[in-house]
Amino acid sequence: MMRIAALQMQSVPGDVDANLARIEAAAREAKRGGAALLITPELCVTGYGAGEAITSLAEPASGAQVKRLQYIARASGIAIIAGFAERDGADIYNSAVFVNGDKEPALYRKSHLYGDYERSLFKPEQPGNCIIEFGGHRLGLLICYDVEFPENVRRLALAGADAVLVPTALPAGPSGTFIANHMIKVRAFENQIFVAYVNHAGSDGRFTFAGLSRIAAPDGTLIAASTDDREELMYADIDPGAFAASIKDNTYLRDLGSA
Repeated sequence: MMRIAALQMQSVPGDVDANLARIEAAAREAKRGGAALLITPELCVTGYGAGEAITSLAEPASGAQVKRLQYIARASGIAIIAGFAERDGADIYNSAVFVNGDKEPALYRKSHLYGDYERSLFKPEQPGNCIIEFGGHRLGLLICYDVEFPENVRRLALAGADAVLVPTALPAGPSGTFIANHMIKVRAFENQIFVAYVNHAGSDGRFTFAGLSRIAAPDGTLIAASTDDREELMYADIDPGAFAASIKDNTYLRDLGSA
């Protein structure tokens, strides 16, 4: 079993130092709460709605922002997943990084960009598997819109992921409410894995977010959930053994090629 923490975070657009300080405070609190891993939202380091400033704030994975996240992870004794704008030469990616002290970071780049805003800023990556071995579990990474394509989650599940962790920037509105309240639970159930969907809080001046972060278990139940759009730190225990009956009875992955 592994305890994870999810920070439904109100980022400050364009203020990297303020956002890293907020992540550091949450990391220390999450460690005190018994968590081994802290998950934060999509582009939380720069702020999702920072607009054109993202171009100047984007850094390589070897840059100061990721090094600061590594320091925070090492000092607080907890691994961290954080969304940031990654520069690779002339290209900028909407990325998430997994840091665990001084160990080599793991990097995931968003493959399905959402809307003209993201397409004006970022280059999409080809869909692929990013699976991290941590705490005795296999953790797959996606970002926001990626999880709305069932193929992405199924691919990670077939590759052996126990959980899929999804930093997101889900906007307020009927579609966002449906995704949070229904789609995330279905993704977990149809693949018999955990899905953690971690959103922004409040508004950043450009976007208003739904909040409604969710952590769903293999049987489709919610084991952690925000009820509104306010900033919140949530906890959940990732324990596949607790859902062994559901995994045994709902053999979707095993039966996929039997038709």
